[in-house]
Amino acid sequence: MESDASTSPRRRSSSCYSDSGDSSCSEPFSECGSDDLSFTPAAAAGIHRLLLSCAAEASDGTVSSLVAELESPSSSLDSLRRAAMELRLLAKHNPDNRIRIAAAGAVRPLVALLSHADPLLQEHGVTALLNLSICDENKAIIVEAGAIRPLVHALKSAASPAARENAACALLRLSQLDGSAAASIGRAGAIPLLVSLLETGGARGKKDAATALYALCSGARENRLRAVEAGAVRPLLDLMADPETGMVDKAAYVLHSLVGIAEGRSAAVEEGGVPVLVEMVEVGTPRQKEIATLCLLQICEDNAVYRTMVAREGAIPPLVALSQSSSARPKLKTKAEALIEMLRQPRSASLRARPAAVVAAE
Repeated sequence: MESDASTSPRRRSSSCYSDSGDSSCSEPFSECGSDDLSFTPAAAAGIHRLLLSCAAEASDGTVSSLVAELESPSSSLDSLRRAAMELRLLAKHNPDNRIRIAAAGAVRPLVALLSHADPLLQEHGVTALLNLSICDENKAIIVEAGAIRPLVHALKSAASPAARENAACALLRLSQLDGSAAASIGRAGAIPLLVSLLETGGARGKKDAATALYALCSGARENRLRAVEAGAVRPLLDLMADPETGMVDKAAYVLHSLVGIAEGRSAAVEEGGVPVLVEMVEVGTPRQKEIATLCLLQICEDNAVYRTMVAREGAIPPLVALSQSSSARPKLKTKAEALIEMLRQPRSASLRARPAAVVAAE
């Protein structure tokens, strides 16, 4: 790909970027995909009763018996499936049940299911852990039970797409525990698998992957380099350039995290990110204009070559319009003005005083 963005064609569109159904959200990321349990016709009998019972609060005895079923070496495959499915549903529908299930010692046998040869048991195990991880008190218990590597393995090789997507969601939730957990997930090899899901997954899989990448890269700086090395920038830019994906905002926020390191800035420029970001400033939603401006600030800082490329791509007129817009937030206007100042002195190796908007963007 041409490194000089001024030679790259830029798609023009009369319609602005907008994530479907998400244009009014105050945050770019909602919770990851839900636990969508489907049943074969042969298993449909009695399911309604089971769902109703699982929505209620489970007794300690009920939970303990289900855990004992999972731990028993004599349990049949059908018994294991039913026990895992009931724990999955109990954890999905009732917050108190999540505490009760973890306290009963269910986490370790559920983690063990992730290595089971039966695809349905894998899916029940992954998704039960996902549902348990909704409760903040359970996150540390799940990590201490050694769930990270088996979840990464499930993300890589689980037979069912639902299991892979739910593994991504579970890893996302565990990454929110602390920076150490996020770093551990990165070291376990999750980042390249999430990048692959971002490239080849279905609509839900792509959104789950972007959300998990955002959490992991925000939680541990070392994960940013892993994401760049895994080739995350190209699929992120592809999603940002296509409003029909409904992923413009999510992809842009992940990219903003990656351009916080030098390798991410280089990759963004080399992969043709400058025209994509300039167009977002020109025709994006208010939130997209802001995140694109932040990305360009990061890219342009201390790099005269990149500033020249951004200016040649035509960034100054839409930035001026943004800085003068009566509807733009004052903070966004300040960022736009700081970027305009950079672009009007492209030959300077560095600015004497870093604009306040650049500091705020870090």
